[in-house]
Amino acid sequence: MPPVAPPVDSAPVLDEDGVRRTLRRLAHEIVESNQGVAGLVLVGIQGGGAALARRLADEIERFEGQRPAAGWLDVTLHRDDLDRRGLTATPRPTDLPDIEGRVVVLVDDVLYTGRTVRAAMDALNDYGRPRVVRLAVLVDRGHRELPIRADMVGKNIPTAQGDDVRVLLQEVDGRDAVVVVPGRVSS
Repeated sequence: MPPVAPPVDSAPVLDEDGVRRTLRRLAHEIVESNQGVAGLVLVGIQGGGAALARRLADEIERFEGQRPAAGWLDVTLHRDDLDRRGLTATPRPTDLPDIEGRVVVLVDDVLYTGRTVRAAMDALNDYGRPRVVRLAVLVDRGHRELPIRADMVGKNIPTAQGDDVRVLLQEVDGRDAVVVVPGRVSS
């Protein structure tokens, strides 16, 4: 299904420059938390997280001169809401380097309920046992349903429960931006 463009009147919370600066800062935080690139693996959660993990690896290589291992992970079969999605939930590819005993940074575009991150941690166990798992997200919008917290956050964006946070990425949407589309107000 092609991405849905946000309404024209939705002002971006992060524009192209804001996304670039935020990713640069996250890349530095990742390297600092690991005290370098040795033993580091970036794992993007399929969807926006996969593209962001590749970009973070590019950025780290730019300032460290060494590229961290990077890959992406599909969490479809580990979700706890498959019955709600129906049987049409089709798994996407997973491509991971060796994660055994390594520092894995899960990367996602938006942290919301925490359910996708829980599914990602379950899926990682199918591929090995990392020494440490950390979480880096471009946007934390709140409204957690599980006790999940990101170690590195690009931007905290307060939202209403019904709002839609859309991360637009050059690779998919032709531009970089983060937009909040207000949800319906119930009376």
